[in-house]
Amino acid sequence: MLVGFALVVAIVLPRRNASFPGRHVGALLLVAALLIIAMLTAVEVFGESHHVESAAGESGGAQTEPAPTPSPPMETTASTDTSGGGGPTGDPAAGKEIFMTTAQPPCGSCHTLAAANATGQVGPDLDQVLKGKDAAFIHESIVNPDAEIASGFTAGVMPADYGEQLDDQQLADLVAFLQQATS
Repeated sequence: MLVGFALVVAIVLPRRNASFPGRHVGALLLVAALLIIAMLTAVEVFGESHHVESAAGESGGAQTEPAPTPSPPMETTASTDTSGGGGPTGDPAAGKEIFMTTAQPPCGSCHTLAAANATGQVGPDLDQVLKGKDAAFIHESIVNPDAEIASGFTAGVMPADYGEQLDDQQLADLVAFLQQATS
C-alpha cells in the first residue's frame, strides 16, 4: 500500500498537476505519516505473533538439562514422594510457597489453582489439566512446558527456564504441592 501511494505521488499526480503538491503539502505529509504508522503497527502486531510461533518451533529441538544440584535434606512433616525413585522427596507446604512467590514469574500469575487462590488466565487451569496426573508428568510440564500443550493454548508462552531457576528440591516441592492440590 505504501509503495502504491509513493508511485501515485511520484508519477501520476505530478503529470496531472504540474504544481503538485503546492498548497496541499501538509495534507500529503499527513497521509504519508498515517500510512507509515499503519504499516509499522501492522508489522508490530503481526510480527509478534510470528515471533511467538517461530520461537515455539525452535524450542521443539533437543534441549540440554542442567546438571542436578545437590541440596541438603529438609525436615518436613507432610512429605510426598514425587521423585519417581532416587530424587528428593517433595514437601507440599514448601511447594505452595514456590508456586506463589519463589518461581519468577510466580505460577499463580498465569495459572488458576484453587489450593493457592490463584486466578491467572494466561495459562491453563491447573485444577483441570493436572487432575489425576502423576508426578513425572507434572515435573515434565514444569521443566519442559512445550512437551505437551493443553488444548486451547499456544506453545512458547510458559517460560522454559523453571528447570534452571529452581533446584531439584524446589522442583520436588512444587510437584508435591501440585499433585496434592489436584488429586
